[in-house]
Amino acid sequence: MVKTTLKIDGMMCSMCEAHICDTIRKAVPSAKKVSASHAKGEASFLSEEAVDAGRLQSAIAATGYTCLNVEAAPYKKKGLFGRK
Repeated sequence: MVKTTLKIDGMMCSMCEAHICDTIRKAVPSAKKVSASHAKGEASFLSEEAVDAGRLQSAIAATGYTCLNVEAAPYKKKGLFGRK
């Protein structure tokens, strides 16, 4: 799994968060656990493989927001029995 985090400029409220989440789901149909925070100015989601950053930035820009940065990092599921 890969966790992708996007820094987004222009989100002001919970409706903005909803627009961003919908845009991510349309751009990356396999995205899971899509979330956005206007307070932090970021959105994140999980996917099986890394996603094309340019495609994400274009999709976000088409909605009127600005995607400042896209970071992808390996993600390990944390569970009750995952700790050592």
